[in-house]
Amino acid sequence: MGDSIPPTVSPFENPIAEGINGQKKKILWYLKVMQQAGLEELANTMKISRMGAHKHLAGLQKRGLVEAFESRTGVGRPRMIYKLSSQSKTVFPKSYASIATHSLDFIEKNMGKDGVIRMLRERQNDLFSTYYERLKNLNFGDRVKELAKIRDEEGYIVESRKNKSKGDSGHVLLEYNCPIIHIAEKHWEACSAETELFEKLLYADVETTHRAAKGDLVCEFAIKEKKDGHL
Repeated sequence: MGDSIPPTVSPFENPIAEGINGQKKKILWYLKVMQQAGLEELANTMKISRMGAHKHLAGLQKRGLVEAFESRTGVGRPRMIYKLSSQSKTVFPKSYASIATHSLDFIEKNMGKDGVIRMLRERQNDLFSTYYERLKNLNFGDRVKELAKIRDEEGYIVESRKNKSKGDSGHVLLEYNCPIIHIAEKHWEACSAETELFEKLLYADVETTHRAAKGDLVCEFAIKEKKDGHL
């Protein structure tokens, strides 16, 4: 994913965000990934003036989507730092989360937790078949990169990194946006099914170290290839 801003992004799904486009939308995505940024950083990234960036941020603050706080390092005047508000998570793509959540609630009520787990695993099996076609002929490192690309295309805002520690051949997958967060907050089985899917696709041991559904800023997966390395 690098340090670039997507030229196009999925539409926001909340009335609060109606009319947000162009630079405001890019600012929201940038803050989603970077977690926080100063005015000058945002202006440079968006290639606009500081005054222009401040105007966009003021509009986002008025809508309750961005918060600002002072940060002081050393002597001199403090600078303003901007970050997304807790309300902002509702404006990112949710992959029809409301409908899906109601469906899972219905299944749980009538079939119990086992029914929810079976349904989620069936969904992951469908995804496995789709993803597998793009991964099957790749080596381990490229499989991780391609999986990150697929998930990014689906709105998760994904980055993959190779561990830099000497002798460590593992990778880290970071998902900065969770389209199913409203489902995962209520049905944790969605997170477990996702981890199982990654393990099957990559033929790897996958440890979930951070989860947005548990209050973390990002979903983070530590990935280590299984010894024989076959998919």
